[in-house]
Amino acid sequence: MGRKMRWLLLTLIALNSGLAFADGPGVGIVLVLHRSQQSRLDAMPPAETNSARALQVRDSFDALVGALRIPVSVALRVVQGDVVAETILGNVVVANETLGALAEDERRFILAHELGHVMLGHWRQIELLYQRWIPGAVTPELTDAIAADLGREASALVYQHEFDADGYALRALRLLGHSPQAATSAFLALGAHSDTMTHPGTLKRVAALHLIETAADAEP
Repeated sequence: MGRKMRWLLLTLIALNSGLAFADGPGVGIVLVLHRSQQSRLDAMPPAETNSARALQVRDSFDALVGALRIPVSVALRVVQGDVVAETILGNVVVANETLGALAEDERRFILAHELGHVMLGHWRQIELLYQRWIPGAVTPELTDAIAADLGREASALVYQHEFDADGYALRALRLLGHSPQAATSAFLALGAHSDTMTHPGTLKRVAALHLIETAADAEP
């Protein structure tokens, strides 16, 4: 959600700092992406397994996966630290244990948003975008030349991913009998944020959800 620093910024940092070239020539961009994601995941401190809030997050996640009949393998990591919620490597949902303190419908919206990233194939879209810009081995000369243009296109793509995952989560709320207002209250619980490189601002996201909800109400 709004406070997380996602793969995009980390990967551009990795490319520009030379981390992609540690193993010498021939390293492909998909491997760089996976290493960046795995490094981020490994750095997240896990929550205590049996803490009340962590258990609440796990219960909500398991209920969602079952109710939405998620057909793909997806894992949950409950963590401490700064991350609120994030999807890593396409099928690992990371959720902060503090989500256990939210109302159930708010927590389900946030978790369903991350499941939306999984179900909508956003990670694969990211891989394909990077492969289009860097089809062969990653080299400093290549990444220096295309970093700005790639960053702009990737930022636009992940903006759309956020809107699409919000829409998926809103539809999940309706399917499960929750009020769509839980989406807005979830954003309020997390605090309002302005646009970042990887996320549209809160007001834009709430407005987009309102349009989806208005359209749904107008359906016969």
